[in-house]
Amino acid sequence: MGLFSKFKAGLAKTHAKLTHEIKRIVTRSPKLTAESLEEIEHALIAADLGVAMTSQIVAAVKLAYETQGSAGLDYLAIARAEIEKSFSGNHAELKKVSTGPTVVSIVGVNGTGKTTTSAKLAHLVQSRGQTTLLAACDTFRAAAIEQLKLWGARLKVEVIASAYGSDAASVAHDAVTAALARKADYLFIDTAGRLHTKHNLMQELHKLHRVIGKQLAGAPHEVLLVIDGSTGMNALNQAREFNKAVPLTGLIVTKLDGTSKGGMVVAIQKELGLPIKFIGLGEQPDDLQPFDAKQFAQALFEE
Repeated sequence: MGLFSKFKAGLAKTHAKLTHEIKRIVTRSPKLTAESLEEIEHALIAADLGVAMTSQIVAAVKLAYETQGSAGLDYLAIARAEIEKSFSGNHAELKKVSTGPTVVSIVGVNGTGKTTTSAKLAHLVQSRGQTTLLAACDTFRAAAIEQLKLWGARLKVEVIASAYGSDAASVAHDAVTAALARKADYLFIDTAGRLHTKHNLMQELHKLHRVIGKQLAGAPHEVLLVIDGSTGMNALNQAREFNKAVPLTGLIVTKLDGTSKGGMVVAIQKELGLPIKFIGLGEQPDDLQPFDAKQFAQALFEE
């Protein structure tokens, strides 16, 4: 399956809901009235595109209607162009330091898919011919350590782990030592799920980052927040609060294939200005894809 096909399949529910609604509104009457504009606004907000992006699209629709009338006016093309424009500064590429391993810390609340995402990122860099290690730093959940080890065996990636309940920062320390010794290109650190409101857990994350920063200058080089696309605008609050607690370098949005709330990717990027690095569009290792604004906008709004 090609990349665009993956985007299209993954965003099918959001696309169906959006295009159906917009077509229904505009085919009912060729005239753009205050009522139909309001309905378009509702449809965009229902797909979790957020107030700012919705206002931008509605303003562009209004302007196009006022300047060229209703003849040949393509509302979906206007929405697509506005979304592409809003992502013009989005740098999706995973950072790579010039010497030594690039350390990537994977953070987020429970249940967003951090462990699976860490493994899929390892698979991605491996497919590019780069070497990688995984660190099982979610020591709160015995199942997380086992899950990462299973992924490691499946992908033939070494997993640095310790016993359940051990100190996460010391596991991270051992993982950086191993990554340096093996001259790995990347080290992905799977951290424990934590609520941004739990002060002690956020302190532990600070400690983990401090420990690896002392060991390797500039590490972690990326701090990526994994958010669950199916939670819609709740994910925006998580991203906002996490970004206050630990400086994030980007976002990974998972589980977009099962939701009609795919627009939240746009809302979060618009509000926080953080790059969307990857989106998860399925269960398989290669279903985590680098974010592509053009293909994302097309998958949402192309007929």
